[in-house]
Amino acid sequence: MTSSFDEMQASREEVREHYRLYDRWLSQQPGDVMRSRREEAEMIFRRVGITFAVYGAKDEDGSGTERLIPFDLIPRVIPAHEWAEMEKGLVQRVTALNRFIHDVYHGQDIIRAGIVPGDQIFKNAQFRPEMMGVDVPERVYSHISGIDIVRAANPDGSGTYYVLEDNLRVPSGVSYMLENRKMMMRLFPELFSQHRVAPVAHYPDLLLETLRGVAPAAVNDPTVVVLTPGMYNSAYFEHAFLAQQMGVELVEGQDLFVRDNFVYMRTTQGPKRVDVIYRRVDDDFLDPLAFRPDSTLGCAGLLSVYRAGNVTLSNAIGTGIADDKSIYPYVPKMIEFYLGEKPILNNVPTYQCREEEDLKYVLDHLPELVVKEVHGAGGYGMLVGPASTKEEIAEFRKVLIANAAGYIAQPTLALSTCPTFVDSGIAPRHIDLRPFVLSGKDVQMVPGGLTRVALKEGSLVVNSSQGGGTKDTWVLEA
Repeated sequence: MTSSFDEMQASREEVREHYRLYDRWLSQQPGDVMRSRREEAEMIFRRVGITFAVYGAKDEDGSGTERLIPFDLIPRVIPAHEWAEMEKGLVQRVTALNRFIHDVYHGQDIIRAGIVPGDQIFKNAQFRPEMMGVDVPERVYSHISGIDIVRAANPDGSGTYYVLEDNLRVPSGVSYMLENRKMMMRLFPELFSQHRVAPVAHYPDLLLETLRGVAPAAVNDPTVVVLTPGMYNSAYFEHAFLAQQMGVELVEGQDLFVRDNFVYMRTTQGPKRVDVIYRRVDDDFLDPLAFRPDSTLGCAGLLSVYRAGNVTLSNAIGTGIADDKSIYPYVPKMIEFYLGEKPILNNVPTYQCREEEDLKYVLDHLPELVVKEVHGAGGYGMLVGPASTKEEIAEFRKVLIANAAGYIAQPTLALSTCPTFVDSGIAPRHIDLRPFVLSGKDVQMVPGGLTRVALKEGSLVVNSSQGGGTKDTWVLEA
């Protein structure tokens, strides 16, 4: 495995230019001061209630656990020119993905052109035949996209950004991006007077503008709501936070009803029509009349109102067809097909285990690859070859042979590292980045995103559900 690209150190002796000012400041900070700041941050986060439910984890009494996502005091810093190029790549990618979803549910040109096999779409659990022929405002399906980006080292010591994953259904984590920035400004105000850090606090304004911009055409002053599965959902803090920041109602399925092919919410002043629903509920649970009849999280009749064009759902039903890991390998070809452009941000090289040749290679090289379930998420259902025992690899081999089409494999990228304040002091830890891309009348985003960090030494798994933490992400203004 290639050695990692260090975000801060160009070499043992040389600090990268965009980190120099911060490095000088950091070298003057006593360890006990940093430790007390970390404790202060933890206390504030706990008081505010910024927790994350870890499914499957149990406390000593057998109940589920709610954990604080660990917050690291050392920011990840990105220079202006790197961000400008990444932003262009993100706009390009999300534009192509939205074009692809529209095409899947309309003309299916990309299938007829032989670029994406039809069975990859029609046999996919995320394909929603109910969306065939449904026109959505601005032809935008994924209004809020979280694109996971990693940086890997090149043989010459430089680093290259790759897209690891597209999250187009209900991407989460943006509240941590906003709260991390607030925390850093509170703990270290002097750093923000020394560095020109691009702001992120206007994200809720951009989000509201995006949501209002995709309301049904006839509506002049749209009513927007955030639909949550409820307080037991792992990301409930974020749902409540974003509703509060946008100044809109946070609703549950029981607060909504359908009448005369419109959606209304119950209020103390009587029913109020709803025009845009930023839903944080999965497709299957949105409408018990159309999908799972046992769902109590959605609103009966919602699909018919949506198909009639009388309400906008963000993100659209059926969006998951484009963020499935079995579709990911085709995204560079989508960009060329729909936009006539070469991809600015590359995919990680990917083996599709459904292909005989690819499967043979993967089975021969399991100890050096990362193998992922195509429908998996949160770091579950995967094999990290170099970090696995012979027994684990042998067990996974059986699973893979039994269901080859359910997996893809990728080389084990040595994710870039960033200095991180851990119990033993400052040490490098692997990171990734999730920028949040908003698509409506325009495609826009705040500079940076959520940097996730694998806190265990040597670990490449950054997911919060697997013990990862987060950092503030600074994009320096030119």
